[in-house]
Amino acid sequence: MAAASPSSDMFDEIVMAEERFHGEGYQEGYAEGSHVGVVEGRRYGSLHGAKIGSEIGSYLGFALTWQCLLQKCMDEKNSKKIRALDSLIGMIQKFPYEDPTYDKLQEDLEKIRGKFKQVCSVLNVQSDFRIGTERSLLTF
Repeated sequence: MAAASPSSDMFDEIVMAEERFHGEGYQEGYAEGSHVGVVEGRRYGSLHGAKIGSEIGSYLGFALTWQCLLQKCMDEKNSKKIRALDSLIGMIQKFPYEDPTYDKLQEDLEKIRGKFKQVCSVLNVQSDFRIGTERSLLTF
């Protein structure tokens, strides 16, 4: 029985090699895929965050500029415009830039976009904000 045991172990090693290599390959592939996924996710997040930051920054610059222009000539007509601008500025200032896990990030971003369109309508200004690889612009 002692002679059968070493050959049996050798045979088991040969038969089980495929399963062992499969398991080792899976673990190595999983570790590499996780690393690549984190790197790719970070790159995508940075790019997407920069686009949103550019859009929100343009809205804020637009609102602050119009706010300064309208405060020079205060009348009833301009007070409605200034209230709309103040509302937009307030929404932008409350936007959670530092928290990418904020549950209502997209919802709040859509509200800001809607408020921006409303402000443009009140100001009688046509806006066209586009973000792309070619250009990012806000036209009036």
